[in-house]
Amino acid sequence: MSKLVTIYGGSGFVGRYIARRMAKEGWRVRVAVRRPNEALHVKPYGTVGQVEPFPCNIRDDTSVAAAMQGADAVVNCVGILGEHRKNTFDSVQVEGVERIARLAAAIGISTMVHVSAIGADADSESEYAQSKAAGEAAVLAHLPDAMILRPSVIFGQEDGFFNRFGFLSRFGPFLTVVGADTRFQPVFVDDVAAAAVQGILGKASGLYELGGPDVGTLRDFAQETLDLVNRRRVIVNLPFWVAHLMALGCDLTQKILMGLIENKVLTRDQVKLLREDNVVAEDARTLEDLGIKPTSTSTVLPTYLWRYRPSGQYDDIKDSAKNLKV
Repeated sequence: MSKLVTIYGGSGFVGRYIARRMAKEGWRVRVAVRRPNEALHVKPYGTVGQVEPFPCNIRDDTSVAAAMQGADAVVNCVGILGEHRKNTFDSVQVEGVERIARLAAAIGISTMVHVSAIGADADSESEYAQSKAAGEAAVLAHLPDAMILRPSVIFGQEDGFFNRFGFLSRFGPFLTVVGADTRFQPVFVDDVAAAAVQGILGKASGLYELGGPDVGTLRDFAQETLDLVNRRRVIVNLPFWVAHLMALGCDLTQKILMGLIENKVLTRDQVKLLREDNVVAEDARTLEDLGIKPTSTSTVLPTYLWRYRPSGQYDDIKDSAKNLKV
């Protein structure tokens, strides 16, 4: 019988790409998610029954253990950028991660891949970064040979980075950016998935920081988006103190309404994160060490940012029509 991998959060942005790649490798894939009925899109990644959603909440020992029964490897892709109700940084990115590693070790699963993030630091001012560091430590405490991936901001068709710039570009003459001079190194989601596959197959272990070939500021990537969507906007750098006040208001609104409305605009913790560069360290092991050539933003962005152009897919046709000689 073919081998089985359980991917926690396997229907999400990164997880679905890992699931697709593992199905191509001939493995059975169990996609552990809270709402399996909302993860049916993963089933066509393989043959009938090869990729299956499985009910699981990583805050619960019983469901986590059930999801990994019979598995040869586990992958954790579950993560949050902001806290909402019971999904806190500690419950998801520390306790949840520790639970997966602990239970995997208990039943003899020695292969684990954990998707963390560049900037994971126990001494950071950001609670997100602190929790990421604590999650990594928890994994290594139970599975010292696990693979830990620290990607920079991840881009791809479903991303929340370039898509957000594209969406905001449709409104008004200005594009407001917090931390416009902060540097990032966007990495293509399928490159992250390819790195994870190396760990699942037992070809690599340890810590890797993942970034693409393009290093630039948020202003640079906002401008790249504007160029691709054929829009002229003035990029405005919102001062951190103003961003903090705005984030405070958004956080308070979520708290006052007891989570009925989730703050998906900007949190105070995200403002802290945006103060620090998010690039691969000089001494880190990278995609190249795994034999993976990083994909540039210019190769992929045109395939999905066209939807934010004034006339969508018809923009190119209109430009061509202007050159017609009657």
